Formats: sequence, C-alpha cells, structure tokens
Amino acid sequence: MHTTQPELAKGHKRVPGSRLVNTFRHMKRDRQLLILFLPCIIFFILFRYGPIYGLVIAFKDYNVYQGIMGSEWVGFEHFRRFFDSPDFWLLFKNTFLLGLFTLVWAFPFPIIFAVLLNEVRGIKFKKTVQTFSYLPSFLSVVIVSSMIIDFLSPTHGLVNELLKAIGLESKYFLAAPEWFRTIYVSSEIWQHMGFEAIIYLAAIASIDPTLYEAAKVDGASRFQMMRYITIPSIMPTILIMFIIKSGSMFRIGYEKVLLLYNPMTYEVADVFSTYVYRKGLLETNYSYAAAVGLFESLIALVMLLITNVISKKAGGKGLW
Repeated sequence: MHTTQPELAKGHKRVPGSRLVNTFRHMKRDRQLLILFLPCIIFFILFRYGPIYGLVIAFKDYNVYQGIMGSEWVGFEHFRRFFDSPDFWLLFKNTFLLGLFTLVWAFPFPIIFAVLLNEVRGIKFKKTVQTFSYLPSFLSVVIVSSMIIDFLSPTHGLVNELLKAIGLESKYFLAAPEWFRTIYVSSEIWQHMGFEAIIYLAAIASIDPTLYEAAKVDGASRFQMMRYITIPSIMPTILIMFIIKSGSMFRIGYEKVLLLYNPMTYEVADVFSTYVYRKGLLETNYSYAAAVGLFESLIALVMLLITNVISKKAGGKGLW
C-alpha cells in the first residue's frame, strides 16, 4: 500500500534546530551583504537602542554624583509637574501646529516636483534642475539658518532690499511672531524638496512604459497620463512616506528652531525639543527634561500607529 503525499506531510517530523541551521546557512551565503549592513546595525545599537537605558532617569530624581541606579525613584512626579505647568499647552500647541503645517505644505511639494520633472523631455535640463534642487539637502542646519537670517535681515537682507526697491518698508521678519511658522515651513520645503523627490522619481521609473504607450494610443493627454497612470502607480510609495512623515510630526528638531527663534517669537516658536534643550542642558534638570522628551516620543509613536491604521483602511498599504 502506497503512502499518500498528505500522509507523508502529516507524518513528517521537523528536525530540531533545522530552522537555525537554515538561518546560519543563509547568513553564510549573504555574508557580504551583512558585512555592508554591519555599520548601520552598530549605529542603531550605539545611538538609538543604547540610550534607551537612560530614560530611567525620567522616573528618578537624578543626581550626577549618585548615578542612574543610585538616584531616588520618584515615579511619575516629573510628568505631573510638566502637565501642570503653564508651558505644557503652549508647547503642545506650537509643536502640533508647526508639525502640521510642515506636513500639509512640505509633504506634497516633492511629489508635485517629481511628477512635473518626469514630464521634462530635455535630459540635460532635467538633470541640471534635479541637481540644483537637492543641493540644499547637503547644507547643514547652521548654514541654512544663517542664510535665512541674512536674507531676512532688516538692514541688508535681500528680501528687504527688494521691498525697498518697490517702495515698501523693510520689516524684521524674524522678530514678528506671525511670520515665524511661514519662514520655518518655507525653509523646510526649500531644503528637503529635491532630495525627497528622488524617492518618487525612483518609483516613477519603475512604472511599466507600456501603460503610457497604451494611453497615447487611446488619445490621452499628458495631464491625463499623470492623473490616471503616474500618481496611482506611485500611491503606495506616497502612503508609506506619509506614514513616516506623520510619525515624525511631533519630532521637530531643535536646531533650526533654536537658531531662528528669539524671545519675541517664543509664543509661537517654542516647541518640545527646544524646551528639553533648555531644561536639560542649560538648567541641568536632566530628569525633568528626560520626562518631557519621553512624552514627546510617545506622542510620535501614537501618531505613527494611528496614521498606519488609517493608511491601511484607505489604501491597503502600511508599514506593517
């Protein structure tokens, strides 16, 4: 009597450690790729996962001389102090609005730029424009902030010189609270638009050319091909990037804000990260600053989870 295939599969016993053996076999096969990936792993271990241990001080009254383990536990005392302070809602509002405006205005620009650049037929002109567009991404935050300060200077700045040329009065933009968010978001668009567009250009390059050829045969215009072929084809990439951007909406870097704001714009410019910088490094209140930073990270995590769920409901795509 012959044994059937299902019976063989049912009677088959998994060899102990076979999965581990296969894992090592694959690691040996892909060892060159793993070696290339090793610096990235070391970086995340040292600078991302290693410092997580230091978050313990958010629940302690940290003393430099006693160390992390020797300091006294205070539980959620620092969180309660932060939530009860008058700074909490101001920081929350400023961080939320600055992150929201950056997401709403800065996120679509690389998509639009990539789609329009893809329609350019002159190869030399296309490459030149693309090169100049992502050059600002290689500039440091200090250089970008210095350029903004120089351009907007009320005495010799380029913007105010143009205003004077057309008969308008010069204005100290960086001292006007109503202009700070506009300046910040505009600088983010200018600095990151070209570099982020590379992702969308790569997604556009993977679109099947026969789709465009068939559309041309059917008499579709270039705008219609952009609307019904290009944008829907890169929608998975757009959704993934939107999730990542939404998750970092509350994680506004302190460097540019710190370099651009001043006491006259604190009411609209002071965010969680600059508050942590002042409390932690300037006032040496490490436990309190760690509690504020941990709260900021938790809010960012919640935003990432919510956006991922909405993205999967809307388009069926998510990070996991």
